[in-house]
Amino acid sequence: MEAFSGRSLGPERHPPVGRSREGRASWTNLRSAAGQVFLLQVVIVFLLVVAAVVGMVLQAASDALQQGRRESVIAAQSFASAPGVAAALQSRDPSAVLQPRAEAARKRTGMDFVVVMSTEGIRYTYPYPGEIGKKFVGTIEPALQGRTVVEQAGGPPLPAGRGTGVQAVVPVTDSRGKVVGLVSAGITVKNVAGRWLPQLPIILASGAVALALAMTGTTLVSRRLRRQTFGLAPVELAQLYEHHDAVLHAVREGVLITDADGRLLLANDEATRLLGLPAEVRGRSVRELGLPEPVMSLLSSPEEVTDEVLRAGDRLLAVNKRPTYPQGDRGGSVVTLRDTTELAEVSGRAEVARERLRLLYEAGVRIGTTLDVRRTAQELADVAAPQFADLVTVDLLDAVLRGWEPTAEGWRHLRRAAIGGEQRMMPVYPLDEVIAFSPRTPQMRTLQEGRGMLETDLRRAHGWREQDPERARKVLEGGLRSLVAVPLRARNVPLGVANFYRTVDSPAFEPEDLTFAEELAVRAAVAIDNARRFTREHATAVALQRSLLPRGQPEQDALEVAWRYLPSEAGVGGDWFDVIPLPGARVALVMGDVVGHGLHAAATMGRLRTAVHNFSTLDLPVDEVLGNLDDLVVRMDNEENSGDAMDGHEGEAVTGATCLYAVYDPVAGTCTMARAGHPEPMVVRPDGTVTSLGVPVSAPLGLGGYPFESSEVSLPEGSHLVLYTDGLVENRAHDFDVGMERLRRALSGSGKRTPEEMCQAVMDALKPSRPSDDIALLTARTRIFPPSRVAEWDVPPDPALVPSVRARCRETLREWGLEEIGFATELIVSELVTNAIRYGSPPVGVRLLHGRCLICEVSDASGTSPRLRRAAATDEGGRGLFLVAQFAQRWGTRYTTRGKVIWTEQLLHDGESTASGLAPVDFLLDQFDLDQFDEPGL
Repeated sequence: MEAFSGRSLGPERHPPVGRSREGRASWTNLRSAAGQVFLLQVVIVFLLVVAAVVGMVLQAASDALQQGRRESVIAAQSFASAPGVAAALQSRDPSAVLQPRAEAARKRTGMDFVVVMSTEGIRYTYPYPGEIGKKFVGTIEPALQGRTVVEQAGGPPLPAGRGTGVQAVVPVTDSRGKVVGLVSAGITVKNVAGRWLPQLPIILASGAVALALAMTGTTLVSRRLRRQTFGLAPVELAQLYEHHDAVLHAVREGVLITDADGRLLLANDEATRLLGLPAEVRGRSVRELGLPEPVMSLLSSPEEVTDEVLRAGDRLLAVNKRPTYPQGDRGGSVVTLRDTTELAEVSGRAEVARERLRLLYEAGVRIGTTLDVRRTAQELADVAAPQFADLVTVDLLDAVLRGWEPTAEGWRHLRRAAIGGEQRMMPVYPLDEVIAFSPRTPQMRTLQEGRGMLETDLRRAHGWREQDPERARKVLEGGLRSLVAVPLRARNVPLGVANFYRTVDSPAFEPEDLTFAEELAVRAAVAIDNARRFTREHATAVALQRSLLPRGQPEQDALEVAWRYLPSEAGVGGDWFDVIPLPGARVALVMGDVVGHGLHAAATMGRLRTAVHNFSTLDLPVDEVLGNLDDLVVRMDNEENSGDAMDGHEGEAVTGATCLYAVYDPVAGTCTMARAGHPEPMVVRPDGTVTSLGVPVSAPLGLGGYPFESSEVSLPEGSHLVLYTDGLVENRAHDFDVGMERLRRALSGSGKRTPEEMCQAVMDALKPSRPSDDIALLTARTRIFPPSRVAEWDVPPDPALVPSVRARCRETLREWGLEEIGFATELIVSELVTNAIRYGSPPVGVRLLHGRCLICEVSDASGTSPRLRRAAATDEGGRGLFLVAQFAQRWGTRYTTRGKVIWTEQLLHDGESTASGLAPVDFLLDQFDLDQFDEPGL
């Protein structure tokens, strides 16, 4: 308060109002500044005294320790240099000679031990004879080299007690300087401490005296400080200055302080602005400042004033005046000034600012609630109209609506995506219409320049009017007044334009409105771009997913199949399944799972599915298929983890890939399966019982080096194979075992259902409301090939019997009503049997299967596969397999445990071969003489 009065504080200064002297009487009150300073000084003095005492104690201890080290060295060197010591060390019994001399030396020198030892460190002397002959505890290597070693070490008990000792080790040399032994003398640390402990009382007494003197000085200083601060706490002192600054500078009011003589002691910045005061006014009389007469009279008079309004130039000032010292007669006053002319304007601006902030908050909440581009654009229009504009239109690039990356080439053609406000009153472009803006329109300029455009009066906006003069005339007649066009930009890429219109019933847009519209557009553009990117990613993921999963059921005779696939909430995942027809009317069932979601998991799944197709084409055993898949996953992991892998790749490795591969043979009624970490399949018997097939589980794919086991089971006709992924039976609500039990209950008693009905029943019972993982389900009802549609016989290894094979084949086809394809079939069987007899190994067998197509199989015990080639004109053979390939729809080789099988398939349509018209018969007949048909081998 010195600055207020201009006078120094005298002894009559009173403490602040509301505080009694009794409450502040004690200078040891730790809330007061004096008490805190006293406590700090006491702590500092105490620490200094303690530090001094500790230093003196440590110095005394160090001196005593150094003295003990010197005495140990002197004692050890004296004994080592004594006459006869070297000779005694070389005698037959050194201990008998040196033990009494060492004990006498120990007692004479005051040492706790004098030990003589060999160069190997074996003691010859010790205070306790029981320790003689044992290894010395300490460092002797430097002493063996002629140096003296001084160290602290522990050892066996001593007369002075156990503990660490200060010991010196010196060499004993003979007349030629050779080290013949060692001598160690030492004293325990306890005895060393006894040399300086008598000094401790003196040191402590000195510290106590120093502490008492320092406390006396601290007390005197604290009392003086208490009188100066009136016992106030530091935070209270700081608050006085904070309040002073708040009153003078933070508050938007003018403050003037005068003394009893009418001199101006202080004027803050607001008072200087309101009254037009010069820069230096402190100490000057108020009558010298050239103030308006009403203000000068008010400042000069001693009366109090409350909310009196005075005119100062073009301002109306609300004035309050109070005395500086209400309880005394020292005079002086404090005057506050408030400009009421700006109050209405400031209130109006604050209301507009609050409305804009509220609208921005509402935009942040309402815009971007969905990841749909059109919906997000409409949300922008709905938020801005009618609170900010009477009519709002949003025009987006066509690429943005499609989810593509926008380019500058599409700026001229924008599509109307949203309209908000009173669009029914205005003939504006309708929704979804493509608009080609001219270069001079505000919309095109805002796209090109990347900033907002303000058209205060649309009647003078020639660029806007030339876009569509007739429509512009009608819109102006409808009452449109002004326009703000702002670009929708995200990641510095234009997405479209937002147009805000006001009618004649609303005030025209101002530059401040342009800034607000740009802020609103920035927030909306981010949401639109997120929706665009989601649209692109979703479309890509859906397209990839649809291309990787089966689109329809393949034609086959072995199984009746149905499936379900349910993606998780996280999007496209890595679950897949497949139904692959194999030669011999067999069908392969595949169920796999790549842990994770997103494009990487789907792409990995696609690679594995393609690989399974390739491996199944080779007709490999089920365990070999999984082995090859395992090698593929290992290679994929190595590619992902290599140094050349792309940075930021989604998913660093194919972890957690599982697979189940099964092959069902409808002729034998057996199913061969192997699984790599995949859940075990279930089977529903025709009577409705549900059992597990007991397929041995192997390690998941990608671990490498682990074998895969397979098992073969017989399934009666009408059995249902149920394959699934873990998402069906395991989720956050329950564990795997509970899910398996629920699956068994859902399958129980459903032996008479169709696969489609069984799939639906399982999904209804187990499908979670919000799946956290993909769910894949595949059910297959088994069929058995009718024996009447299977013809099988053995062929002796004699080429002369081939005509009989053709005859039997002809007879079989006649029984099946397939006479029309008899010629092609006999040709195929004749060629394959001849090759098996000529180049293969017995036994040779033939099997015909009549299903959707006619399957011919010729088996032998050889592992050599035939190869298709074009025969030269002079070759005698090589044309038979070419004929087989031309007359058959498909052909190939598969290997079995007993050899190989050459198979062909001929498509049937109403009893006729659809392939008969495909073979170039005239060309084929030119390749050889038809008389050869009667000879074996063709």
